[in-house]
Amino acid sequence: MSQFSFDVSLAEFETQVLLPAQEVPVVVDFWAPWCEPCKVLKPLLEKLAEEYAGRFLLAKVNADENPELSQHFGVRSIPTVKVLFQGQLVDEFSGALPESQIREFLDRFALPAVGGNLREEAAALVIEGKLEEALAKLVEASKATPEDQAIQLDAVEVLMQLGRNDEAKQLLGGEYAQEAERANALRARLALSEGAADTAEIEARLATNPDDHAARLDLSRAYAAQGRFREAMEAILDVIVRDRFFDEGAPRKAMLQLFEALAGSETYDDLVREFRRKMSAALN
Repeated sequence: MSQFSFDVSLAEFETQVLLPAQEVPVVVDFWAPWCEPCKVLKPLLEKLAEEYAGRFLLAKVNADENPELSQHFGVRSIPTVKVLFQGQLVDEFSGALPESQIREFLDRFALPAVGGNLREEAAALVIEGKLEEALAKLVEASKATPEDQAIQLDAVEVLMQLGRNDEAKQLLGGEYAQEAERANALRARLALSEGAADTAEIEARLATNPDDHAARLDLSRAYAAQGRFREAMEAILDVIVRDRFFDEGAPRKAMLQLFEALAGSETYDDLVREFRRKMSAALN
């Protein structure tokens, strides 16, 4: 028996559903043993109840055994899900939905994650340049809500800014089903960091020969490895303007690689949009 999901009948409906629903949303799942869609939905809701760890409670009502409850809530088909919170019916759906839609449904009313404020505090510390303090906040937030993959990826970003790439790589080794796009982008950004080189040496080569496109792309990779993404994009754009077809379109591919590496990060959204427009103008 889970503390977050439980079977409930008419006899204990008030104590297990109505009273707790004054403080926390209670998802009431009306199911029946003969119902095939219920065999998909019920275990999915149970899994999510554990993952959300008390941000909502799941009460499972066997509709066949509790016809009074089904009638009271106007249940016309099985499965039906009703959400009670603070004395109100706040949301509902019928049928078995895909997991992504159920998550969207739950996020409309689930209580905030415990680590939410800590994550916001960490973001503010990052803006102030207090990276070690930000990382400590994220570690604390992750302990409070270990299922929150966004917090873990925030920590990866901070580790990379601190130059602790081995730790970032280890943390990125896990699975991030809920944050797949952002995790892949961070893996791509981590790969860019392996292109570290002496920028002064490359800049000297370019001073001698400004048309050395290969050197300019090398400089872009070196800038990216240092997290100097605007300068990296400017170097690539310079090659596109000078010779868009250089090395079978290598500059365009390099720019797209940078866009991919920065995808999903609010910090770089404006930068990516700016250089998408600039690259499009240069290519057209």
